[in-house]
Amino acid sequence: MRARISVAVAAMTGVALLAAGAIASVILTQEVTDRVNGDLVSDVAEFERLVDVGVDPGTGEAFASPAAAVRTALARIIPDPNEGTLGYLNGSLEWVSRDATLPLQDDPAFVEAVAPFTLASDLTYTSIDTDAATYHVAIAPVTTSPEGALVLGGDASGASDVAALVLAYDLDQELGLFLHAFEIYAIVAAIAWLVVSAAAWVIAGRLLRPIGTLAATASRIGRDDLTERIPVTGSDDVSAMTASVNGMLDRLEGAFRAQSDLLNDVSHELRTPITVVRGHLELMDEQDPQDAREVRDLSIGELDRMASLVADLLTLAKADRPDFVVARPTDVSDVVTATLEKATSLGERQWVLGERADAVVALDRDRITQALLQLAANAVKFSEPDSAITIGAVIDDADLRLWVQDQGIGIPPEDQARVFERFAQSKNHEREGSGLGLSIVTAIAHAHHGRVDVASTPGEGSTFTLVLPSSTAHPTVIGATE
Repeated sequence: MRARISVAVAAMTGVALLAAGAIASVILTQEVTDRVNGDLVSDVAEFERLVDVGVDPGTGEAFASPAAAVRTALARIIPDPNEGTLGYLNGSLEWVSRDATLPLQDDPAFVEAVAPFTLASDLTYTSIDTDAATYHVAIAPVTTSPEGALVLGGDASGASDVAALVLAYDLDQELGLFLHAFEIYAIVAAIAWLVVSAAAWVIAGRLLRPIGTLAATASRIGRDDLTERIPVTGSDDVSAMTASVNGMLDRLEGAFRAQSDLLNDVSHELRTPITVVRGHLELMDEQDPQDAREVRDLSIGELDRMASLVADLLTLAKADRPDFVVARPTDVSDVVTATLEKATSLGERQWVLGERADAVVALDRDRITQALLQLAANAVKFSEPDSAITIGAVIDDADLRLWVQDQGIGIPPEDQARVFERFAQSKNHEREGSGLGLSIVTAIAHAHHGRVDVASTPGEGSTFTLVLPSSTAHPTVIGATE
């Protein structure tokens, strides 16, 4: 990937530099050509004015012939660099300029090629290519009219003499200065291309280093060691990806740890009933019907406890699935009332219907009912017959609070946090059930993005509260009933 990025950057940079050079070359070549043509037009215009006036500025007398006008023009024109001037008479080279830096007379091919244009009846602007150079040329023939006046570009068929002023630029030399500048540009562009390519290689390496580290770390991480993390540096997209991968590794480590803890707890919890059943079966007197019945009843009880444990473990195993809860608009008051009716079969208690939040909240009715019944079952286990157990709900600060309150033995402060752990129970409680009930309640609350609170006083009772987020703003509260 580093090589592909570097090659792509180098290719785009090279194309951009070449395109810039090509476009600049076209534009500047056209500008040079236009300047040369403009200078030729300007020089011809000056010669035309001289012919129209018809007076030699040096003597103040009229030109005696076309040849005199051409000689005077050659003497007055100061050629630019790379410009040459010639004078023709009747189609033959007659005069050359001493001041011209471009010796046109030294190029026989040019002298021969331009001769026919000196006898033409019009001004001529043309381009002539020879082995020596490429010339942009202006030819201005001068003749004498029937009235005896000089005429620029007149009909030469009946004239006794035809003189012509020839102006030419060596376009190759004019473009040479520009081409030299482009040679410098090419050198600078090549150096810039190398610098950009090297910088692309270095920068791509720095940007992709976290990905390489990610791959190396991922190859080292195994099931037995999920503690290694990728260093996060900077604040770019790659750093954000690295942080996301670290977060994923945190979740995986937590999941594997929870799985390992669950397997250890399950193996411990299942080993006890199996050991109990096996021990009683080994010691059972097959000839004693009473002993056989007692062992059968004990085995069935242990098997029922194992079945309950397996069912609770399946519930907890599903807690991390996205479909563990399916939230739908639900009437909270109806959930509380229905749960109280179902809870009355759990034991002989004074079942009290507390406040009912008359509101519709998005939640999973079945899971919330399961959680409240689990709390109600716990309340029955750890409270005396005919004691009061209250189930209620209220909307408080945009939170939905559903609670189960009992008048049981309570939970010591040091045990109130650990009772939510798997297979954990208060030291004051005798071993009953699987010890997974409150873990299931907690899982249901977390799946609703909520939590479970407990308030308990030993000897007076406990209140377990499901605190769930709610968007209901103005609920109506119905009074408590029994």
